Amino acid sequence: MAAISSVTASVAESGPGSVAPPQRMLNKDLTGLDDRALLNIVRLLPRASARRAAACELLVSRHQGLVRSCVRRYMSSVEPAEDLMQVGYVGLLRAINNFDPNICRSLATYAQPCISGEIKRHFRDRRWQIHVKRPVQELVLEVREATWRLTQELGRTPTESDLARHLGVSGDDLRQAQQAEMAFQPYSLDAPLAGQPYINTLADYLGEEDSRLEHMLGMQAVATHWGELTPREREILLMHFRGDMTQTEIGHRLRISQMHVSRLITRALGYLRSRLLDLEEHAS
Repeated sequence: MAAISSVTASVAESGPGSVAPPQRMLNKDLTGLDDRALLNIVRLLPRASARRAAACELLVSRHQGLVRSCVRRYMSSVEPAEDLMQVGYVGLLRAINNFDPNICRSLATYAQPCISGEIKRHFRDRRWQIHVKRPVQELVLEVREATWRLTQELGRTPTESDLARHLGVSGDDLRQAQQAEMAFQPYSLDAPLAGQPYINTLADYLGEEDSRLEHMLGMQAVATHWGELTPREREILLMHFRGDMTQTEIGHRLRISQMHVSRLITRALGYLRSRLLDLEEHAS
């Protein structure tokens, strides 16, 4: 009843004046009245009336089971059940305040979509951590409700085809909604991983930018045309880049001038560059 009282008090405070706690407002003569009589009191008396607040409190207590039934469909979500119950009570109180006997004869019949709608709005407007398109948001909630309903009907967890057939959507739309549901509670990179012998976080298992990867890809591209160079050109490039030898040192080793070494290096690199650029142009 604490949850009900807190919701009722918050609604009552939104009226023209404040009222005393519900426990002191309840009148014994109201407990014998049926829902229709209590709803007439709610409809006719001003919001600041203690008798009206007591009637609201009694109606809420009588329909706790209805709120719990609406919340049960979302028990698999990450949202705490107690928070969803509070949201459901808000929807119930809205139904009580807006009930019109000329439109609907039963409060339970009128309140059920009000409660479910309030819960859906809560998920739609407050729980998304990233931007998700409205149709996908609504389909996520429909999938949850359908999963709960089909589980009761089939006696097992429904398959994707069961859900898609029940909702009248494609498999792609269904999978998109299932992926979007992950946005409700994204995992922190700094959160410790369960079941690990040491304290590890998700960030510990994620790779980081490796500058050697780009170098390796470049070397593979060069290797594709390496055999097209002359033996002398390959030898000079290896001495220069792998052996870290200067052009003068290479010239002494091969008994050729430094200018000749420079020309051979320039010609070999120019050929490789032209072949690699040609590959990039064809790839693009």
